[in-house]
Amino acid sequence: MASQLRGNDLRQLGFPEGRAIGLALAQLQRKEFKRLSQTDQLELLKTILANPGNFLTDLAWSHVAGALLPPPSRHINLVARKEYATFGAEHIEQGAIHQMETAMKLPVTVAGALMPDAHFGYGLPIGGVLATDNAVIPYAVGVDIGCRMALSVFDLPAKYLGQRTQELRKILLDNTRFGSGRGWERGQRLDHAVLDRDEFQAVPFLKNKHAAAYEQIGTSGSGNHFVEFGLVDITDPTNDLGLPPGQYVGVLSHSGSRGLGASVAQHYTGLAKDVCKLPAEAAHLAWLGLDTEAGQEYWAAMTLAGDYASACHEQIHRRLAKALGEKPLAKVENHHNFAWKERLADGREVITHRKGATPAGLGVLGIIPGSMTAPGFIVRGRGVTASLSSASHGAGRLMSRTRAKAEIGEADVRRHLAAHGIELIGGGLDEAPMAYKDIRTVMASQQELVDVLGSFTPKIVRMDGA
Repeated sequence: MASQLRGNDLRQLGFPEGRAIGLALAQLQRKEFKRLSQTDQLELLKTILANPGNFLTDLAWSHVAGALLPPPSRHINLVARKEYATFGAEHIEQGAIHQMETAMKLPVTVAGALMPDAHFGYGLPIGGVLATDNAVIPYAVGVDIGCRMALSVFDLPAKYLGQRTQELRKILLDNTRFGSGRGWERGQRLDHAVLDRDEFQAVPFLKNKHAAAYEQIGTSGSGNHFVEFGLVDITDPTNDLGLPPGQYVGVLSHSGSRGLGASVAQHYTGLAKDVCKLPAEAAHLAWLGLDTEAGQEYWAAMTLAGDYASACHEQIHRRLAKALGEKPLAKVENHHNFAWKERLADGREVITHRKGATPAGLGVLGIIPGSMTAPGFIVRGRGVTASLSSASHGAGRLMSRTRAKAEIGEADVRRHLAAHGIELIGGGLDEAPMAYKDIRTVMASQQELVDVLGSFTPKIVRMDGA
């Protein structure tokens, strides 16, 4: 085993003073590099130092490479704020508005919109929609890449929910898994074509992500992710679902790309910050150009993570349908925390980021959930230009998680759930219904953006937690 290199060794090699030395020494402590001889370690560092640009997308050395590259001749300055549309402004906290104003000052920004469920996030506010010129912003996509809603509608009567509560509760316990890092037990995992995708080998960063993706496929995360049985009420006879108006039993799920998406977001955000130096207030909005190798790699990894999130929902619904012994009559699925290549009304191609915002193009179907004691709504987009063909992705938080835990009591939550006839498995005080905005108020603020086709009322809800 090599004796440990020190900072002076790297300085003698030509490493500049600064964070590159510390990052490089930390990497050398990883098992695969620690076993190299000191000579081989120095040769590797010499190669990186000579051509750091060649290592910007290397799984192990991208941050060292970014720190070695010469800083831009100046920091990237913000520009005059571009105009954007806000829906339900009276219901949006000032912090989210400030974040949106900052995003509209980026030199790559073309257009934007803020949805009525908006609240403070990292970089772009949750509920923010941002169109950029040939640039993708990892934190404007979000950490949980491709997070989505999926609804299956079954030909079962509404009374089924009340008559089979305990049976349905057991079905949820047996056929879903929740929590950070949680996966299916060996022997219970299901295969899926997404696990055979070339990106797991073609994108260097993804090469060691396959095993965890296989373990976690078909599972849900923590936080506000859920799987629930509830009542579907179709009210619009022209609903595009092929369903007569009436009541049905439904399964609604909300979750994303698990550890795969989170690791992609963190890695490429760090890389973007290394090469895109913005003022402190905009630092989380660092971007990658789509004409760069790093930008293309992020786009490929983001696309894979989105497809993986969809595969997770597909398996959740497949397991539950099998347990019910029923085939769904109809399905609706939509995602957020993603970036799309789209064209504006004037024909310009842009990258549209929807962080916690639902695609609402003309005729596009989606689901906008409320809270566990409030209905969600099945909607059809109206393709409104001012909103960049977007709508809210839910009710939006009224309280931060910290505030909810401090101000809401368990007894209050239990009484509230009982009053609404909700059976809850898991869940925490930070996800209490009282921590969310009134979904009906949110929907009233976006009547021009979507048409309501029906509703989904939760009855038996499973979330992370005991």
